[in-house]
Amino acid sequence: MTTTCELRDVAPRLATGAFILNSGLGKLKADEETARGVHDMACVAYPFLKGIEPRRFTRMLACSEIAVGGALLAPFVPTRLAGLALTGFSGGLLGLYLRVPGMREPGSLRPTQNGIPLAKDSWMLGIGLGFLSAGVRRSGTRGARCPWHRCRG
Repeated sequence: MTTTCELRDVAPRLATGAFILNSGLGKLKADEETARGVHDMACVAYPFLKGIEPRRFTRMLACSEIAVGGALLAPFVPTRLAGLALTGFSGGLLGLYLRVPGMREPGSLRPTQNGIPLAKDSWMLGIGLGFLSAGVRRSGTRGARCPWHRCRG
């Protein structure tokens, strides 16, 4: 029988889930100016979003954040599934960090002061990728060991 959530996954699921859920709930109340700012920034990184009205885009983003945050917080959602949602979501946010001018120091991945809020999405990507390996961790197969772990015998 496989469990849906191991004890070691609880803290990162709670931390990232609460963070993302809070962000989504805040965006639900976004006024026109805030929605336009969020949309404009997203359109710099992802030009195909220009066809979506700013308030609608911000509401869709808010609903996505609420869904991802809720999946992470719900103990009945398998960790690998929650990790898939978190990995996809944080990957899209990291695209903003990499594509929006002024977020990184020239020729570097180091964030500028303006880029720090987006650079934090890198830890969410790392957590999501770790959650994707949840089933591998449980199986105990020798070939699925962490590359930094020294094999014993």
